[in-house]
Amino acid sequence: MNLEEYFARTGYKGSLEKQDLETLTSIFQHHIRAVPFENLSIHCGEKITLELEHVYNKIVRRKRGGWCMENNQLLGWVLKRLGYDASFLGAYVFNPHQNAYATTMTHLLVKVIIDGNAYIVDGGFGVSYQMWQPMELVSGKDQPQAPGIFRFTEKNAIWYLEKMRRKQYIPNQNFSNSDLLEKKECRKVYMFSLEPQTMEDFSSQCTYLQTSPDSLFIKKSICTLQTSDGFRALIGWTLTETTYNYKENMDLVEFVTLEDEDVEKTLKEKFNITLDRKLVPINIKGFYTI
Repeated sequence: MNLEEYFARTGYKGSLEKQDLETLTSIFQHHIRAVPFENLSIHCGEKITLELEHVYNKIVRRKRGGWCMENNQLLGWVLKRLGYDASFLGAYVFNPHQNAYATTMTHLLVKVIIDGNAYIVDGGFGVSYQMWQPMELVSGKDQPQAPGIFRFTEKNAIWYLEKMRRKQYIPNQNFSNSDLLEKKECRKVYMFSLEPQTMEDFSSQCTYLQTSPDSLFIKKSICTLQTSDGFRALIGWTLTETTYNYKENMDLVEFVTLEDEDVEKTLKEKFNITLDRKLVPINIKGFYTI
């Protein structure tokens, strides 16, 4: 495993001399635009493991993506190798259908300290809730980014992330009521504490998320990638392409339903992913929004 190979994968060619916010932001943005957030292994008969060398080989050498425990673990390794003060945190994801936060810690975050200030770096959430810049860990401050306005609030040592989106223009009205669309303009994303975590703390969750019939990742095959002006997502057979700020305070959201024979071609052309095994797409309704 080496940094040169990782940066060749993400296309980052900038300076590595300074461990500052500007460098961190550029490294982070190259990662989210090159490495998809995806769970396709579950739906093509592969097991997801958290061993760092396995994650490195999957993302860097096989040019795949991964979910938060893979993407953010790799990002954390890169940042530590570069000399950043980086550590892992664990979050509880908000479930809009239950209107409650999960009771199990299933989301991995990276906290980075620069010049005494703490930032959250999260390259493993995907779709419209993927931050594009490291977020300063301050309570009650609106932090506008291309995807929308993010904000942390802190209460009793628990931190909460929420995001406010723009209005949405959907040319294909057949999808105007799709459960893939986020209905609320302000959405809770997850909550977390500042207690440091290790990868061992996520071992059981990694198994649960890819085996439990109650897991979102069992119910849906997901592949999403951030672009220069938005993101694209393939959930089941539905391809979504979103352009942020298409018009003033409005995002363009375009949907198309693929045929089985178009799925693998779309993965290659839109996400630069070639699978070793046959993908079986799935999209059980009512469990995912963008």
